[in-house]
Amino acid sequence: MKNIGVLFALLIFCEIKCAVASPGDGLHTWKRFNQLSNPGDKAFLYDTFPEHFMWSVGTAAYQIEGAHDKDGKGLSIWDTFNRGGTRIVKGDVGSDSYHNIPGDIHALKLLGVNHYRFSISWSRIFPNGSVSSYNEKGANYYKKLINRLKEIKVQPVVTLYHWDLPDNLQSRYGGWGNPILVDLFKEYADFCFKTYGDDVKYWITIDNPFVIAWHGYGTGKVAPGIKTDSDLPYRVGHNLLKAHAAAWHTYDKHYRAKQGGKVSMALASHWVQPIRARHENQRACQCSLDFVLGWFARPLFVDGDYPPCMKHKLSHRLPVFTEMERLHISGTADFFALSHSPSLSFQLNTSFLFGQDEELDLRRLMYWIHAEYNNPPIFVVESGWFVQTTTKTKDATCITYLKRFIIDTLKSIRYDNVTVIGYTAWSLVDGFEWHREYTIRRGLYYVDFNTPDLRREPKTSATFYSKLIEKNGFPLLPEHQPVQGVFPCNFAWGVAANSIQIETTPTQFADPSVYIWNISGNGELQRLEGVQAPPVRRVRHCLDYATIRQQVSDVQRLRVSHFHFSLNWSSITPTGNVEEANATLLGYYLCFVGELSRANITPVVTLWHHTVGRSSIPAPLEGGWQNKETVWVFADYARLCFQWLGAHVKMWITLAEPNEETLGYVAGHHLLLAHGMAWRVYDREFRPTHGGKVSLVLHMDWVEPAVSFSRQDVEPVNRVLAFRIGWFAEPIFGSGDYPALMRSWLQHRNSLDLFNYQLPTFSEEERQLVKGTYDFFAINHYTTVTVLDSTENKYTYTKLLEVQFVYDATWIKAQDAWVVPFGLRKALNWVHSHYKDVPIYVMANGVKEDPTQFKDNMRVYYLYNYINEALKAHILDGVNLQGYFAYGLNDLLDPGFGMYGYVQDEVFEKASLSHYRNIIDHNGFPAPESPPQQCPRPAKPCSGCHILAKHSVVGFLSLLGSALVITMGLTLYYATRKHS
Repeated sequence: MKNIGVLFALLIFCEIKCAVASPGDGLHTWKRFNQLSNPGDKAFLYDTFPEHFMWSVGTAAYQIEGAHDKDGKGLSIWDTFNRGGTRIVKGDVGSDSYHNIPGDIHALKLLGVNHYRFSISWSRIFPNGSVSSYNEKGANYYKKLINRLKEIKVQPVVTLYHWDLPDNLQSRYGGWGNPILVDLFKEYADFCFKTYGDDVKYWITIDNPFVIAWHGYGTGKVAPGIKTDSDLPYRVGHNLLKAHAAAWHTYDKHYRAKQGGKVSMALASHWVQPIRARHENQRACQCSLDFVLGWFARPLFVDGDYPPCMKHKLSHRLPVFTEMERLHISGTADFFALSHSPSLSFQLNTSFLFGQDEELDLRRLMYWIHAEYNNPPIFVVESGWFVQTTTKTKDATCITYLKRFIIDTLKSIRYDNVTVIGYTAWSLVDGFEWHREYTIRRGLYYVDFNTPDLRREPKTSATFYSKLIEKNGFPLLPEHQPVQGVFPCNFAWGVAANSIQIETTPTQFADPSVYIWNISGNGELQRLEGVQAPPVRRVRHCLDYATIRQQVSDVQRLRVSHFHFSLNWSSITPTGNVEEANATLLGYYLCFVGELSRANITPVVTLWHHTVGRSSIPAPLEGGWQNKETVWVFADYARLCFQWLGAHVKMWITLAEPNEETLGYVAGHHLLLAHGMAWRVYDREFRPTHGGKVSLVLHMDWVEPAVSFSRQDVEPVNRVLAFRIGWFAEPIFGSGDYPALMRSWLQHRNSLDLFNYQLPTFSEEERQLVKGTYDFFAINHYTTVTVLDSTENKYTYTKLLEVQFVYDATWIKAQDAWVVPFGLRKALNWVHSHYKDVPIYVMANGVKEDPTQFKDNMRVYYLYNYINEALKAHILDGVNLQGYFAYGLNDLLDPGFGMYGYVQDEVFEKASLSHYRNIIDHNGFPAPESPPQQCPRPAKPCSGCHILAKHSVVGFLSLLGSALVITMGLTLYYATRKHS
């Protein structure tokens, strides 16, 4: 009869649960996120958290308390574990929080959190693990801590067990492998509820039972370090669940009504992505999560039993719950306490991935929990990142990951309707990091372990977190919103390509074969074998080149006004001698720019483009740009190009992206002289007749401070920009010399590196040659990087500039770059502020994407947002922006960057092409209600008009002759008509 009652109760419970939850619904998570817009869904979300959101920070007793044998405390399994084997580093002192409650309270107050998660050391209150060994001094330590928290209005979130089992329970009973610990833990929990419960509203019974079971009693990586029985982890997990349930029921029965608190178990998990978009791969991902998270979550939140996947794969190895135990365990969690941290990767055995890929994605994990367990309220009770132990207070990497996880949490709330009630940054202070000991740091506060008082100092991550809490998120500011408006009427819309397709034989007349129509058959042409037509004796025309017609047509379909491409110096003058120039190739280029002009497209031509590994310098020029002779050879080459092409080319680029750091300072000096000399040649010999403009293009990706809380944080940015941009910009657009910051910094470095860095000096003649040789300021801009003047990662540290480059984990990642639209606006403003009112052109701006994708959504997003930032610079900041060129035209010449794609020799227009064309048609982003922009239509080009303008006599005689011919024709026509 008793069993029937239990079965009936269990049946009723399951019916209630099934009415609102369907275990396995988390399987839809992968499909859902695959259908979200990309990259729009990955963009930074500017918004705030719900009004009563819980902002917390956390610690664990063994990591920070120290005082391992003070005031009657007993040994824990970690005290013993760290004294065994070859381990020499111990957590005996930690951060010495036991003796420094005021220091921790001060740190919490500065952070501005409203909750503080800490754990109680079981062996500090009960040295041998049983209530009979009560230690009053240990219990009073936590009373004092809670009272101090009340004074600063911070609510405690208390963990009863964070991995530090009293060693006596391990040595006497075998630890969590013995069911006797269930009752012992229940007694310990009962004491804590009774003693501290009036001031505690959130309880966590056990932290991360997966690590305890699998690595404490399976792999032996953490205390107690047992690895002798492959089935023991499952028995340990079984007992941990029963111990948690016993504590929960104790609270529910004796304390909940009076204290009004909530109890849960902190569960941790990875995230896993299917290697293929197949149902079986998604099933494998689901099973992977069940083996780590579902192992404990399903018994608590669903039906009191293990996931079917575990039961199927483990069979008899997995303990079995009785019906009474299932009923006792199910529903014993008042909220979902989620732990998410960098230690998760170490927790996994690759066998738990079932052939799939592990990823770092808190948002998807929370949605999976939301779907799988019927939308429980989620409290993120541990989240954060780490830096190496050598990093002190500038922990930029921690900031980026902290921001990323918080953004994931915000998107879960705003986009996914997941109920998230709080977030806990880990941890408050640096401490003993378990199996990693002191090799990493995770604290928001730096602890100097070499000082007697273990002095605490806020890191930049602490400043970031406190400001975030103060604003309750990331409020939307005007600069974050797209701007509406249009560019000036004469704005230059262009497209850029590194080169053009060359075909110096006219394809229209290259085939001498004779063909006939197959009239009776399919109507196709058939070639007559052995018969050839006589050679065609006619003058070649530019339209004979099919490649020119095709390329000009491709550019026309974009409806741009300008097309930018580079010449091939080594092909035009293979020996470097202009007397031996390739006239055929020059003729092809002349045809190309001529056809562009006839199509009303302005050619923008670069003489030399530095592309790493593919720069076209004539081979005979020994030493390349290291040789000063190259300067004069380049000037002759420039003159040759001006002579051949200048009538059609009104915008010239002497050098594109010469500011490549690997070229070195001597080569850079010669490049500046070469540019100056070429500019002077044009200005003196060709400008009066051609009326064009000449400048150079600098590669200018933006540099943002990785941390930006003081003026000092901007110094590494200024240093990098001086070396990357000012290196070429200041001699031409500014003083005629290299930036003062550049010279002074190299003097500093030379004192350290025995004069390894020699920056050339301009003679007065060279200064006058170079200074002022510009008609506009042109940049190529693609992405942004952050920088700081400390070392977190030696692989991204630059010794010369003493800076480290860091990428923000919240930025959208494209194929080989980060998408950071605001960087373009800041780059334009930098130029504007340093060289007032100079006309600026963005000569190349684009992103690489899978060339096989018709819907290049990343490029569509990129173009819209980067162009909008350029519009902000023009409208809001007063930047004299004259033009914008998208990069590039097609994938054939610029693989992955093109707006035309190729699949099996078939050309197709990508989505970005029509998107860019639409922006051009509207000349920006006009407000819907605004009237159309009134721009005068450009006059159609008149071939031959320039001759009439320059030679008035010839013009007059030509007009007179034309009138005479027309008059004679009309006379003959009417005379013939009258005669008829």
